[in-house]
Amino acid sequence: MTDSTTEGTPREKVIEAFLSLLAERSFERITLSSVAEKAGVSLAGMRRDFGSTFDMIAGFIRDTDRKVLAGGDAEDAQATMRDRLFDVLMRRFEILLPHREAVRSLVRSARRDPRFALGMNRLAVRSQQWMLSAAGIGSSGVIGGLRAQAAAVMFARVMRVWLDDEDPGLARTMAELDRELAAGARLAALLDDLCRFAPRCRRPLRTRERRNRNAPDPRPESMQA
Repeated sequence: MTDSTTEGTPREKVIEAFLSLLAERSFERITLSSVAEKAGVSLAGMRRDFGSTFDMIAGFIRDTDRKVLAGGDAEDAQATMRDRLFDVLMRRFEILLPHREAVRSLVRSARRDPRFALGMNRLAVRSQQWMLSAAGIGSSGVIGGLRAQAAAVMFARVMRVWLDDEDPGLARTMAELDRELAAGARLAALLDDLCRFAPRCRRPLRTRERRNRNAPDPRPESMQA
């Protein structure tokens, strides 16, 4: 086997080969050598870009992120954040369509293996931080991380409908996403309330601690250490 000298092509071949295998078998049964053979690259060449088959999942998700981010129209100043997030996530579902069987395989593996599910969740949260940012929603800090986790859970729920949505326009997926975003808006409002409340909750505590340290001891001298 020989590696292509075109920059980026070997990596793309590996991910495509991996997704093709994933559509045929479970993640646990895919070996590095089987991916290299199907991609037509050497193990040495494949090692330049990937450390494991799980890295190939991460690469696939990053590529999907980039396609979603690159495919957005100019931001509509009149659109709400919810509308923008709806468009971003539907664009993601549309980009994933050619790889639906591979995604279905990953979902099955995650249901069987809790450790694998945790790893997938980490990738999903990181991805959703970019999706939220694309919709103009803050995704940094503690509150942003909570938003991204909530978005990852929401996206996974909608994905269950998407996996069996045979409508060319993904009508069922759109309806489910709209329902989930409506419910998510209530959670987002709660997170915003927590964000505003937390600083007031922490500062008085520190103020009381400082005040208590500086205040004179009210006990009689005979009781003081």
